Amino acid sequence: MATHRIGLDRLPPAARTAVEDHTGPLLMVEEAAEGFNSEIAARVTSATGSWHVKGLRTDHPRAWTQRREAAVAPFLTGLAPALRWRVETAGWDLLGFEALGGHHADYTPGSPDLPEVAALLSRVGGTACPGVELRRAEQRLEHYAAHPDDLRFFAGPHLLHTDLNHANVLVDGRARLVDWAWATRGAAWLDAGYWAVWLVAAGHTPASAERWAAEVPSWSTAPAEGVTAFAAANARLWSEIAAADPSAWTRRLATAATTWHTYRRAG
Repeated sequence: MATHRIGLDRLPPAARTAVEDHTGPLLMVEEAAEGFNSEIAARVTSATGSWHVKGLRTDHPRAWTQRREAAVAPFLTGLAPALRWRVETAGWDLLGFEALGGHHADYTPGSPDLPEVAALLSRVGGTACPGVELRRAEQRLEHYAAHPDDLRFFAGPHLLHTDLNHANVLVDGRARLVDWAWATRGAAWLDAGYWAVWLVAAGHTPASAERWAAEVPSWSTAPAEGVTAFAAANARLWSEIAAADPSAWTRRLATAATTWHTYRRAG
């Protein structure tokens, strides 16, 4: 479920002051239109620089995602914007990230961004999983697997992003991933699989989506049975999300995940 977004001007004065202790007086605040996990999401600019600020109330049900993103950030050099500062005060947890340039990745067929995204996922796959507390992929998918035995395909020791929404990929020469709130430990090939769902939603056929997934080296380690099990789990997951929040984008992802699963079963 999407989190209700509020403006930076609605922060308690103590929290706003704590932010400006790091930034200096703010000259410009551009509220972000995309993203579904944060109550606060804005690009802020002062005389000394620019930052992307995201935050949640410390009593928010998903406050753990904010803590998770802060914990994993130091291990993501070259993959994600750097975390410059963190503020925890007045009931808020706020993260100040390096403000990246570039554009959100275009996943449509023929996009010049596709090789950059594949290269990014290849770099993620080559990054050691940090020794911080992370949810496990088989844990996150246990309610959606068609059979309990399918969960063995999703388990592994590798660092995963798991939210390959095109808005989470910024391309400026090379691609980088933002929003690591759902960082997970699991099988190396799963991020390529998550990308496949978004590729189908962007207009690719399932076969085309899998060809792009195959550009990520870890995809070669994915057993065919495991890919089919993963497609089935995602079809159930997105159907549940769309039923709870029947907006255009959730219905589009639910259709894409079901289309991919149908393709896998037919093959």
